[in-house]
This record gives sequence, structure tokens and C-alpha cells, in this order.
Amino acid sequence: MSRPKFVAGNWKMHGSLPANLSLLSAVKAKAAGLKAQIAVCVPYPYLAQAQSVLAGSNVAWGAQDLSEHAQGAYTGEVSGSMLHDFGCRYVIIGHSERRSYYGDTDAVVAAKYAAALKAGLTPILCVGETLAEREADITAQVVTRQLDAVIAASGVESLAKAVVAYEPVWAIGTGKTATPAQAQDVHALIRARVAAAGREVAAGLQILYGGSVKPGNAKELFGQPDIDGGLIGGASLVADDFIGICAAG
Repeated sequence: MSRPKFVAGNWKMHGSLPANLSLLSAVKAKAAGLKAQIAVCVPYPYLAQAQSVLAGSNVAWGAQDLSEHAQGAYTGEVSGSMLHDFGCRYVIIGHSERRSYYGDTDAVVAAKYAAALKAGLTPILCVGETLAEREADITAQVVTRQLDAVIAASGVESLAKAVVAYEPVWAIGTGKTATPAQAQDVHALIRARVAAAGREVAAGLQILYGGSVKPGNAKELFGQPDIDGGLIGGASLVADDFIGICAAG
């Protein structure tokens, strides 16, 4: 089954109104005509700006997290319906930084994933192992545990309305690099795990790679049979680099 390539930029906690305007405008202009699906996930305060600049273009926008709660006394949280109000299509769920810095457990991630779907958003579900877990040779156990928590809570059919991103945490900002073969192995594992519960869902599932993708390695990575694009961090903050990666898709 042929799956379209998808490249999503994760700005993390970067940006300012002037810098964003320049970056978003450049991405919008340079993305015109590209075949890949493209999105940028910006910090909450800049969603209105992203909506204003990108509306009508072939670049979608989204957020980097959301609350598992629909509303209530949760000071500082942002609900899925609020993101929907700003035209968001995507939201990142379970990013490694949310799991490690803010204690998002598999159960919390599963609840946020369900909340995103309920709000009409497309979750970009992140899974991946740390360096210690890879060195302990438990990558498969970690990734399948994270994935199974969501499948158990929302059903495998829900993945037809979602995207999965594999983040080898050990290869992000550490100087270590996963080879295309290493990345492909885990992507194939993810697809096989989903296929065990839903073959058609697995065939259509977009699985992104989130481990330091750059213009120079994107083509080889995206050429792997189970790698359908990338979740891009630092390179998404440089228009030419981000578009170079999108063009490789």
C-alpha cells in the first residue's frame, strides 16, 4: 500500500512573533507544489499567528501537547477543543521530553491521545527508547509497551486517524546517530505490532522517524520501506533545511 510522506516540524520552546513571521512565510512559499504532507507544531502562544500565516496553504499546523481533560479547574492546561478553535489539525502526544521531564506515563499519554481524537485532532503519537534501554536490548519491549497502552485504551482502529513517530531518545541531541537500518527495524516492529491487531490499519499507518533528520540524510531514511516521513526538531527552525527535508519526501 502506497502511503504519502508526511513531515512535521516540532518547534519545541522556540520562537518570537518577528522570527515566526519570517520562518512561517518562507516555509509557506517554499512548500508550494511539494508532494509531501507538511505541518508545523508551534508553542501555544503562536497558534493564532500560525493560523493567520498558513491559512489556505498546503502547510498544516498543530500543537505540541494537550490536556487529557476537556475542561475544568486545571490551571495552565490547554484542551483539545481550544486547539481546534485555532484550526489545529495535529497535536504531538507523548513526546520523549514530556515523558521524561514532566512524568507523562503510558496511561497519561493514552488519555491525551483519546482526548485529541475526541476533539477532532490527529495525534502524532511518539514512542521510543532511551540509551539505557537500547543498551539493555529492550527496545522492542519499551516501544510495544508504549504502543499497546494506546491500543488498549482507544482500539487499534483509532490509529487509522493518527500518526506514529518513532523517537530513538538516545539519538536526539546526543551526537549519536541511528542508522537507516536501525530506524527501519523499529519502524517495521511498530507496523508488525499494529498489524497483529489490524492488518489494514497497519498498511495505511504513517510512521515517522524523529531522530535528528537533516536534509543530508532524509532521502535515505525516507527511502526505507516503513519510514513514511519525519518529526523534525531543530532543522524545522531553518526554512531551507526544513523544506529540503520535505522535498526528500
